[in-house]
Amino acid sequence: MSSADPVGARETRSLIERVFREEAGRLTASLVRLLGDFDLAEEMVGEAVVEALRRWPSSGPPRRPGAWLLTCARNKALDRIRREARFQDRLPQLAARIEALPDSAEREPDDRLRLIFTCCHPALEPDAQVALTLRAVVGLTTAEIARAFMVPEATLAKRVTRAKQKIQAAGIPYRAPEPEERAERLPQVMRVVYLVFNEGCFTTGGDLGVRRELVDDAEWLAALLAGSLPQEPEPLALLALIRLHAARWPARLDAGGRLVPLADQDRTRWDAQRIRSATALIERAAALGRTGPYQIEAAIAAVHCEAPSWNETDWPQLLRLYDMLLAVDPSPVVRLNRAVVLSHTDGPAAALAQVDTLTDRLGRYHLFHATRAALLRDLGRDAEAAEADREALRRTANPAERSLLTARLRGSDATG
Repeated sequence: MSSADPVGARETRSLIERVFREEAGRLTASLVRLLGDFDLAEEMVGEAVVEALRRWPSSGPPRRPGAWLLTCARNKALDRIRREARFQDRLPQLAARIEALPDSAEREPDDRLRLIFTCCHPALEPDAQVALTLRAVVGLTTAEIARAFMVPEATLAKRVTRAKQKIQAAGIPYRAPEPEERAERLPQVMRVVYLVFNEGCFTTGGDLGVRRELVDDAEWLAALLAGSLPQEPEPLALLALIRLHAARWPARLDAGGRLVPLADQDRTRWDAQRIRSATALIERAAALGRTGPYQIEAAIAAVHCEAPSWNETDWPQLLRLYDMLLAVDPSPVVRLNRAVVLSHTDGPAAALAQVDTLTDRLGRYHLFHATRAALLRDLGRDAEAAEADREALRRTANPAERSLLTARLRGSDATG
């Protein structure tokens, strides 16, 4: 491949971006374990990517790109600690540990789990815990995390920086917590895993509307949690919830990459094996006798997956489940989702009345406006529905969602 070949260079850059997405969290977790320094670990991974951008367009990508990045980051970390005075007192131990890191993509399977629990240390603010984990473990950009949090990018960057500084200043150890500590940190760890899954389903960055590698990351992390804590029902339920949503993945987008609403999906394309596996996990969680929010959410997803068609969905059962969920999680997003179900049991007018009470709390949330649009359209208020869809369109960067909203607006214009 010639460095003058623009097509080859673009392909190589695309490969590097893909590999970075897939490997950034694992590489960072491995280096944090070795160095005990978030910033240095991230910096070395970044330098390895820069080196790949410099070398690969002319030499061609290596056979195992992830292993190449790991080796490069390891060597750069070794050079750095040999040069900097702050590492001199630990130089022999650090050098030995870094040199022992294998020249392959194989790493200890719980590296990222250790890093997540470190990021979710109770000394850190809850939002900082999530942001730092998404940045350090999963490799999301600051902009992507800021969109997920619905906060300015600069605010999110400061949050991540302060969290790293707190870990350094407080001497928070990089290790999995003792059993008595896990209960305190587990809810936040599960929230992180669920946010990663959501980012995969409705990505805030890139040209695609979905990012399957993030869904796979979330399922992997949830399975690791469930396997490590078999007597905890909520990790089992979280894994079930992710699998139920992932089971519908083949039908979520049409051939043109456009989002297909649940009501219109071809249910014969759903993964029946995944649904059975998730159902078994829900039963295992229920047998432990401690109901939590993820168990209820998984039950909601299961009702949808078990319905032969949209019209045969058990809406009264879903309403009962949402009432249970509100008792443990009275968030505005749960209230919004309950209102959608209410529209099928009590009609769109009753649902819209509930949705409109959430304006102050969800006015920046695109699905609030999209939900209002659907209810307004059901009530024959087409002009207001179109304006609500336009507001939803202004508030989402997800390509698949934008395509769906644009199609709705075109349909409104055609019938208006």
